[in-house]
This record gives sequence, structure tokens and C-alpha cells, in this order.
Amino acid sequence: MSNPPKALLFDIGGVCVISPFQAILDYELANAIPVGWINFSISRASPGGAWQRLERGECILNDGFFAQFKADLEVPSLWAEFWAKQPSSKTGPSAPPPVPQIDAKLLFWNMMRISRAPDPYMYPALHALRESGRFLLAALSNTVAFPDGIQDDRGTTFAAGLAFHPESPHVGDSRDISDRFDIFISSAHIGLRKPDARIYELAVRELDRESRRRGGDGVTAADVLFLDDIGANLKGARAVGMRTLKVELGRTEEAVRELERATGLKLLGEKARL
Repeated sequence: MSNPPKALLFDIGGVCVISPFQAILDYELANAIPVGWINFSISRASPGGAWQRLERGECILNDGFFAQFKADLEVPSLWAEFWAKQPSSKTGPSAPPPVPQIDAKLLFWNMMRISRAPDPYMYPALHALRESGRFLLAALSNTVAFPDGIQDDRGTTFAAGLAFHPESPHVGDSRDISDRFDIFISSAHIGLRKPDARIYELAVRELDRESRRRGGDGVTAADVLFLDDIGANLKGARAVGMRTLKVELGRTEEAVRELERATGLKLLGEKARL
């Protein structure tokens, strides 16, 4: 990237914190479910699926949500379509096996628990970026609004904030990750979710406003570098003119190295690790 961006726009899950996709993969492997089925079924339920509605704040996180989420994960026609594309189906029986039965509540809460942990590379990089004072820092995340006092599948009241290792140098940080950013856009609180073009346009407007408030000359989409772990979300950002950086599952160190090249800052090193 030739000119450094003026603003850095971060996804949260899978970028700044451990990816909930890891919990999905772990669940599939533990239950002998073909890898990719759960993400396939979630994405194919869009735009009116339980997951999408939850992230737009259109439904409450309760047993009704979990029932619909489970139904979205067990659609026979989608399973048949998915199974037909698997290598094992070429030599196996003509009919697909039964649709995997998903414990939607366990899966969901595993995803939420794992994504409380700060990423060991990207989270320290956020600190370094803020200390540099050279960039506007914003977050654009598809989120869940947790009702007060909600209990997880274990009957424990769920704490939605960051969970630091006791020996982390950042253990004294605020548990609210939004405190790391100048602007925090949460899908569940505005009724829009990625990859809807309107949410990226909103992010650019907010960044432009903040730049001008600080005496800058504003921000356009081309001034923004957006980091996300989902290809469709990155495609949506590029469609409105943003630059993008894909963060692959389990490869955030590589993403931080790319971020170093984009910003011209040193963001990795022993002191940067959690």
C-alpha cells in the first residue's frame, strides 16, 4: 500500500480477539461433523436467519433464538447440497447421512466464551497504534446484545467483557474493548450488519466527522484500511472504496506484519506479545 491510511477500521471477533470460528471448528471436529457445515448453514440462512437477526438487534437472546438457530443449522435441503460437495460423497452412498444434530446453545456459548480472549498479536498492536497517535482507530463489528444477567449453557451469568490471562501485561486494561477505539460501531445497536453497504458508509461518515472534529481534513473511504476475517465483509468494504486486509484464522501474526507494512510502524516483538 503506497500511502498510509488515515484510519484503521477493525473487526473484533477473529481480529482483535480470538475467533469464534475456532469454537465452531472445535465443535465440528469433536462431533464428527464435516468441517464447514456450520458456517455454510449460517451463511445460507441470510438475511433472515436467527444469527443475522440477532446481530441486527431484531431478536432477543433467549430460548426462542436458540430454537430458531438450531433449526437454521439442521435444514435437510442445505445439508444435502453441502454433502454433495464433500469428497466422501463421491464414493459413499447415494443418499446423504442424517442431518447432524447441533446443540445450538452449547455451540453459541462456546463461541462467546472463546472470543473474550484478546488476540496475542493484534491486541498489543492496538496499544502500539494508539500510542503512536498517527491514526484514527475504529471498530466495525457484527455483535450480540446480551440481556442483563443472562446465563450461559452452564447456568453461569455471562460476563461479556475481555478476559485477560492473569500474567498479561494488559490485565489492568478496561474489560470493555470499545475503550480501545475512537469510534465503535456495533451492528446489534444500529440495526445494520456487515456486509450491508450502509454500515460501511456509516463508518466512513463517522470517521470523517471525527477527523474534522480534531482539526483534520476529513476521511474518505479510500483513506480507510479495514481488517476482517470474513471474505464477504471485505468484499463489501472494497465495494464502497475501502482498502482491506484479510485476517486468516490462526494467522493474526501475519496480519500484524501486513499492518506494519501499511502503517510504517513496528507492531510486533517480545514486548508486543500478550
